[in-house]
Amino acid sequence: MTSIPLIGEAVAVAAEPRLAGAKIGVVTFPGTLDDRDAARAVRLAGATAVPLWHADTELGDVDAVIIPGGFSYGDYLRAGAISRFAPLMTKIIDAANSDAKLPVLGICNGFQILTESHLLPGSMIKNDHLKFICRDQTLRVENANTAWTLDYADGQEIVVPLKNQDGQYIADEKTLDALEAEGRVVFRYVGFNPNGSRRDIAGISNAAGNVVGLMPHPEHAVEVGFGPEYLDGTIGSDTDGLGFFTSVLNKIVGGDK
Repeated sequence: MTSIPLIGEAVAVAAEPRLAGAKIGVVTFPGTLDDRDAARAVRLAGATAVPLWHADTELGDVDAVIIPGGFSYGDYLRAGAISRFAPLMTKIIDAANSDAKLPVLGICNGFQILTESHLLPGSMIKNDHLKFICRDQTLRVENANTAWTLDYADGQEIVVPLKNQDGQYIADEKTLDALEAEGRVVFRYVGFNPNGSRRDIAGISNAAGNVVGLMPHPEHAVEVGFGPEYLDGTIGSDTDGLGFFTSVLNKIVGGDK
């Protein structure tokens, strides 16, 4: 029988001393919900989580940035549309597009913000069934060579929670064809498309691979006993999301493949 730790007893599953100096910024907007979860995932991976406020005018010395999920500015106008103009987003856009290619991960609402910021192509609209959905979701890793997927393997299937109402990824056929041809579809839904996203796309990257956005929530699958079960009911995928955070740390310290 698997021993499940009590809350507060969880330890960093993959922490390594060489990763401890890495600093990952976690952005909070008005309405952000999952910033603390993302920060905890960073700490469990072995790095330091640095809180960043949307009105900050400097990124500081962070090595990467996570834009977490929630409903920034209440999703008024469109999900992520207002957040795109936050002072800190200007700095994130510049750093992501710079020669340094700052790694940026957008999760759920963060993915929406990345498309609104034009760091990633396409757009997010209401789920095709017009309802909020929350479930454990199987994903297939289509590109294990981005800054956020180095610790996975191409074709690997993982299970992480998904929760959204504006999760349908859309783009014109030319853009979709380009994403496929350039290997920029990073994750695809397996077994069930929960929101009608074109070509079952769950996550994409920019051309350089330093910016990744996806709708499911890897930060909710980083601790033994507190993550999702495999969809056949067996235990084992609790920490399937941890690889996002260890991947970027290994990239930062020079251990990427």
